[in-house]
Amino acid sequence: MNDSVPETEIPADAPEAEDAAQEYDPAAPAPLNVPRTPTGNAEVDAQLDRLADTDHLATDGHVEVYEDVHRGLRDALTALDARPVPQAPPRP
Repeated sequence: MNDSVPETEIPADAPEAEDAAQEYDPAAPAPLNVPRTPTGNAEVDAQLDRLADTDHLATDGHVEVYEDVHRGLRDALTALDARPVPQAPPRP
């Protein structure tokens, strides 16, 4: 059994074949294209959108973004706890 992965060839007649072959760098940052579904909460959605910044960074730059997003999400959750809860009317 052969476990090797066949290499993808770029057709020579493709208009961008030469440019694509010369510009491709497997070590360069590449978008992960992970879908981010809106939550309906503007603060949370802004933090999730911030994760897209990692698509253009080398992996050593991801930690800073992840920590920033984590801090923002934690602040959004903390803000939910800080909001006053409507009090129930007094019982007769």
